[in-house]
Amino acid sequence: MNLKSSVGKKGNVVTQIITFVGGYKKTIHGVKTDTIVQSEMTHFETEDGRMVMVKDPNVLLIEVFKES
Repeated sequence: MNLKSSVGKKGNVVTQIITFVGGYKKTIHGVKTDTIVQSEMTHFETEDGRMVMVKDPNVLLIEVFKES
């Protein structure tokens, strides 16, 4: 079952700031919201062709900003 991400409500392309356990933060620009697949290992693609995989139990917070 593909759980649709609510991030798509912000737009087709967004920037995400992910805060991990331990306080480390990672900013990812150009996230294509239609490629987000949520699971234990959430993954998505960026505009420059990268695939990013994030192990959800390590995430405390995700901030999402619409890109112009």
